[in-house]
Amino acid sequence: MRRYGKHTDEDDIRTRPSRRGNRPRTHLRPKHEDASEGLVLTVDRGRLTCLVGDRVVVAMKARELGRKAAVVGDRVALVGDLSGRKDTLARIVRIEERTSVLRRTADDDDPYERVVVANADQLAVVTALADPEPRPRLIDRCLVAAFDGGLTPLLVMTKSDLAPPEQLLELYGALDIPHVVTSREGLANGEAADLVREHLDGKVTAFVGHSGVGKTTLVNALVAEDRRRSTGRVNAVTGRGRHTTTSALALPLPDGGGWVVDTPGVRSFGLAHVDPSRVIHAFPDLEPGTAGCPRACGHDEPDCALDAWVTEGHADPARLYSLRRLLATRERKEGD
Repeated sequence: MRRYGKHTDEDDIRTRPSRRGNRPRTHLRPKHEDASEGLVLTVDRGRLTCLVGDRVVVAMKARELGRKAAVVGDRVALVGDLSGRKDTLARIVRIEERTSVLRRTADDDDPYERVVVANADQLAVVTALADPEPRPRLIDRCLVAAFDGGLTPLLVMTKSDLAPPEQLLELYGALDIPHVVTSREGLANGEAADLVREHLDGKVTAFVGHSGVGKTTLVNALVAEDRRRSTGRVNAVTGRGRHTTTSALALPLPDGGGWVVDTPGVRSFGLAHVDPSRVIHAFPDLEPGTAGCPRACGHDEPDCALDAWVTEGHADPARLYSLRRLLATRERKEGD
């Protein structure tokens, strides 16, 4: 076997000839200036369903995008067959800059981020007041992910006919989060959909919640009948719901009133990716007080400047408590 030293003569190295000819590689990529704009509606095993104009087109990611993946809500540029006919396939050649990103990790020690939805304006956190019981830790985690990703949170409480909402509302009162309280009867007669729809007009809203809280049932009440998804029931033994939604799906609201994104039910919401310095942006009354904090302050340390800021009367102590509760939930499991 021939070995080469440090100062090899490149002309001396043999190369295997190619029948197609040796073409030099280039880092230049086509600009695809004639590409059409589209919106990713859902992703299924490497195939992306996109809305291009008034047509639904199936596409795949172009090789030139490398490891960059498109997710539901992404605005993309497509080339190829955009007719939407059966068995046709377009190519996604560019993913436009995102305005917001909802991320999660499988666990708090999992470094791999999973993007749930892109470019959503708000996050509707759906929780049942009973059957199954509320999980405040999971709600907290969803709120942290919303604040971190640039989404405005909306708290939707279902099944108020089984339990009152006051205790849960008191827990989140200091956060000034918009909320809607619905009942099973309200879902049946359309009243619940009307209450929620008031917060959705002209916006892209992602719906999250653990299985069995009525998330998909609510989404179905908001969208046209021919776009509704299947729903399941809560297990009487475990108190948990069944995963009837297996992938995120963007659905238009009637009369151009915005979009809703139904996501699979979650049983955990890891926050390994969250930086406390980004969460503080959701607390404009507290953020100026961090100017005196030490570098990389977790805002729950003895020398955190927020304590003095609140003591001086610049903000409500309840707001600081809520911030620290949300940040602390990154270190605890949802069921704690």
